[in-house]
Amino acid sequence: MSLRCVLCILHLRARKSVFDAARAFHFCARVRHRSAVLLLVITSVLWSLGGVLLKSVEWHPMAKAGARSAIASVVIFARMRRPKLSWSRNQILGAAAYATTVSTFVIATDLTSAANAVFLQYTAPAYVALLGAWMLGERTARRDWLCVVLTIAGVAMMCRDGLASNSLAGVAAGLASGLSMALMVLFLRREKDGSPVAALLLGNIGTAVIGLPFGILGAGKMPDAGGWAALVTLGVLQLGVPYILYGIAIRQVTAIEGILLPTLEPVLNPLWVFIFLHERPGAWSIAGAALVLGAICARGLLGLRAAKVA
Repeated sequence: MSLRCVLCILHLRARKSVFDAARAFHFCARVRHRSAVLLLVITSVLWSLGGVLLKSVEWHPMAKAGARSAIASVVIFARMRRPKLSWSRNQILGAAAYATTVSTFVIATDLTSAANAVFLQYTAPAYVALLGAWMLGERTARRDWLCVVLTIAGVAMMCRDGLASNSLAGVAAGLASGLSMALMVLFLRREKDGSPVAALLLGNIGTAVIGLPFGILGAGKMPDAGGWAALVTLGVLQLGVPYILYGIAIRQVTAIEGILLPTLEPVLNPLWVFIFLHERPGAWSIAGAALVLGAICARGLLGLRAAKVA
């Protein structure tokens, strides 16, 4: 066999190896993406416990937010051990957006129904869809725009109940929570090559520093044993663990996926409150929940179909 033939065979084998490696890398990327989607679903289920637990604690809303974040800080720090604090612009802004999100959500939950608070927070997908291309260079697909439109329509239906109950301050806090949540997702996504979880740790510490004085120095009694048990559960299971999972998942999904996939939360949150605290959402809120759930399920199925085609 001539030297030329040997070189040709080696070249073909090398090309096949490169092709196999590329195919394996693509398969691993798909597996990582699907794992990230599963983490986001688990995250949304844990987040949904917020309404029923927050409603069960009698304390200043900022104090509740501060205590919950203080406990979550311990959980996240224990998981990280050595936080990667770069103090980058994205890390600091992501932390600030996070602190605003969790604080305004607790305020909205206190001032309006749990259903209103969580649905208003999920105006966030619209902001992410609008700002994602500018801030991240991530193009929003047509199926995502359709899901955003249906989600916002569901939120608008819910707002009808909120306005009817004269909880305008709660609606305003919920809308602020939605905007800050969108910014949090965008900045965490920009921090994907750094440490998104470290930004969440900073955000929880900041929320604790700002919120706890409202409970220590303010008027009113401290929570009872049941209230503290609820706060510990909030800090560990509703905030600490799910945000660790979210910080891991956000590396493998787009910003719009990172905000659309967890929208199982606004469906489950008022359900737990209705079951355990008998706070019945209005007819418009129920219809809005059905619309949001249908939109996110359709988006998930379309996303899986697109992944199979790819």
